[in-house]
Amino acid sequence: MSSSSAVQDAPVEQSSRPVGEIVDRLRDAASGDEVSLRDLVESFGESSFLPALMVPALLVVSPLSGIPLFSTFCGLLIAFIAGQMLISRRYLWLPDFLMSRSFDGAKARKAMDKLRVLSDWLDKHAKRRLRVMTSGPMRKVLQLICVLCGLAMPFLELVPFSSSILGLTVLCFATAMLVRDGLFATVGCVTLAAAVLVPLMVAGVI
Repeated sequence: MSSSSAVQDAPVEQSSRPVGEIVDRLRDAASGDEVSLRDLVESFGESSFLPALMVPALLVVSPLSGIPLFSTFCGLLIAFIAGQMLISRRYLWLPDFLMSRSFDGAKARKAMDKLRVLSDWLDKHAKRRLRVMTSGPMRKVLQLICVLCGLAMPFLELVPFSSSILGLTVLCFATAMLVRDGLFATVGCVTLAAAVLVPLMVAGVI
């Protein structure tokens, strides 16, 4: 993204369905015949880093992950966003080679519709608890893991389900930081372990 967006890394206070609203906005942004990652990310305007981080995480969990190289682009997008969170950058910047990636709008809308069950479940169960898991140094640890998950996705493009599991990990961590829910950070650690096991199983190591 060639333009910058102001960011505030703060928990959600005003909405009872923060993840669902992100899915709704993504679907609205995919109203045309073709939609780009730029359209989806920039639909949040002056929003915080966390909704922006959830955009590629949601996309790679969706059926769109079956598009060749789509997981790679989403993984790099995750790494760029989480990396800037990690260094406490005030403004979000993303490169044009990622943001110009486009795909069929109808497929994007259908994928968002399928994500509503997941977003509703996250919104229903996420609440403030175990805040030590999302505060201080632990928050930076979660951001670092998101960077590593994003960087790993291009290498796992051909391993079934692995990129989607990593996307789910990032989604859990982003939800945890958004709502200050340490339990979701713990769930994210479990899905991360599963993401590590899948390629090892495919490779016959275990």
